Parts: sequence; C-alpha cells; structure tokens
Amino acid sequence: MNTLTHPASYSPGLWALAWRRLRHDWVAMGALSIVLGFLLLILASSTGLIADDWDQEIAVNYAPPSFIGAQAPLTDIKQHQTAPPDNPLDPLHDIIAQLKREMHHAGTDRITLLEKRSTLPFGADKWGHDIIKKTIKGAETSIIVGLVAAVLATLLGTIFGAVSGYFGGWIDDAFNWFYSIFTSIPYLLLILAVAAVLQQKGISTIVLILALTGWTGTYRLIRAEYMKHKVREYVMAADAIGASHWRKMVIHIFPNVSHVALVQVSILVVGFIKAEVILSFLGFGVPVGVVSWGSMLNEAQNELILGKWWQLTAASAAMALLVTAFSLFTDALRDALDPKLK
Repeated sequence: MNTLTHPASYSPGLWALAWRRLRHDWVAMGALSIVLGFLLLILASSTGLIADDWDQEIAVNYAPPSFIGAQAPLTDIKQHQTAPPDNPLDPLHDIIAQLKREMHHAGTDRITLLEKRSTLPFGADKWGHDIIKKTIKGAETSIIVGLVAAVLATLLGTIFGAVSGYFGGWIDDAFNWFYSIFTSIPYLLLILAVAAVLQQKGISTIVLILALTGWTGTYRLIRAEYMKHKVREYVMAADAIGASHWRKMVIHIFPNVSHVALVQVSILVVGFIKAEVILSFLGFGVPVGVVSWGSMLNEAQNELILGKWWQLTAASAAMALLVTAFSLFTDALRDALDPKLK
C-alpha cells in the first residue's frame, strides 16, 4: 500500500485532549456554566446594564424579603392631612406639622419616605439598598479582585520560578531564600502585615497585597517544571542550534509548562476571593462607597443582632456558590491536563 496517499492520522495536543475530557465530565461542565454565568453577570454589572443603581435608597430601612412580607404597614400622609388628630397637643401632631412645613419649603407634595417600598425580593439593608443588586455589585468587586490578583501572582511566580529553575546556582539559592521568608510567615498574618504597611484602602491596593503575598505556590511548581525540562532533548537541540537562554525559556519550555500556570490561576482565584472577603471584613479591604462581599458581611454582623439575616444570607450564598463551582472546575481542569490520567 502506498503510504503517500494516506496522510498521517491526526494526533490531538494537550489542550484538545483536556477539553475532550472536560466535555465528558458533567460536574466540570456544570461548574464551568456557573462560573461563566458569574462572569457574564459582572460583565453586565461593570457596563451598567444591571445593578447600576444599587446605591439608590428604594426601600425603607431593613425592608424584609417579599416572601416574609412587610413588618408594619406604612401610613399614608394624606390620612394625616384630612383626618384631624384626636389630641391637638399630641407630639405626633407637632412632628407631622413640622414635616409638612419642611416639605412645603422644598416644593414637595409628598414625604419621600412614603414613596419607598416596604418589601423587596430579598430585602434591603439599613440604607434601603436592594440586597440583590448589592450582591451583584459586590460580586463584581470580589471577582475582579480575585482574577486580577491571581493573574499577577501567577505572573510573578512564573517569572521567579522560570529564572530560578533554569539557571540554578546562586540565582536559585537567592530565590529560594526569598521564598523561604514568605512561606515562614502565616499567610493571613502576612497579608495583614502588608495591608498595615501600605495603609491605603482601594481595589488596586488589595490586588497588590494579594499578588505580592500569593506567588509562592506558583513559584515552587514552575521552578520544578523548569528544572525538569531544561535537561530534556528538545532543549538540548535548541541549545545546539544556538538558541538564547531567553528563547529556550519562553519559546521552548514555557508552552510545555503553561498548563501548570493556568491551573494555578484558577486555584488562586478561589483563594484570593476569600482573602478579599477576609480583608474587607476586618476593615483592610475596599474603601467606603465601594461594595464587596466582604463589606456586606462586615455590615451583616451588626444586622444579625437585630434579626436582619438577609444580607448575610445573600452574600454568603453567592460566595459559596462561586467558590464551590470554581473549586470543582479547578479540580477537573487539573485532572484533564494531567497526562498521566487516561
């Protein structure tokens, strides 16, 4: 048989094989659908399509969820305007008269409080903000912080690990010494210490804190991969044709270890979302006027004393759903990219 007329069979690469495995894993695909749903949600929120008016006071303070019902019916101001009070000396009469005078000077015919809703689909906070819109806006902040910080931390860890693992010698010793300093301090204390040193509240500051403290895991894995790959035949062949160190590190070795960096990004996103929640909960996170899941939990701790549980439930449920889905997808992605697993 003439082999020239029969082209060689196609051999799928690592990414094609990984996608083929993921498609047959219904848990991974379900988790991926949830993650993509959250990403579309924050995309719509960041562009102003939804939750752009989350800070509008559209309900009364601590308005309960609609499935509970209003705690007390609102009194129409017109009843006070038409019906005379039983006792003209009643303090309530004086208060209403004072409010009427203030609204008359403002050119308003109706007290603004009466225009606010007594219930919302999932309740309101102490300022009357819609909890659902607030949760969506908080998801935008927390997820963006987690994604950007994870990318930066993985970039730092990949660069440090590649240089350390490829060159070895005193360069490797210097990076290992630097790595040992960071890993010798408990992680939570480390991020709190860096936050206290920077002393600037803002999303960029949180991203910087998480990126500077979260690169160690990626560094360890990438360093081991570069130490393993730099002695393989394809790298020796590149060295024989005169390839530079930079070309061997970036063009030849990195494509073969890029899946490790991708898995690290997905792992760090989960950890950094939880870290942002901890920082905001402790007061080192987002500034005043910016909402995140951490700031919502910080507010909810005081609301629980009053029996107002809906803000805590909304933020906790959204965070738990995203973190669980991301963790399941990360585990499936790591298994799909492992060439030892069939």
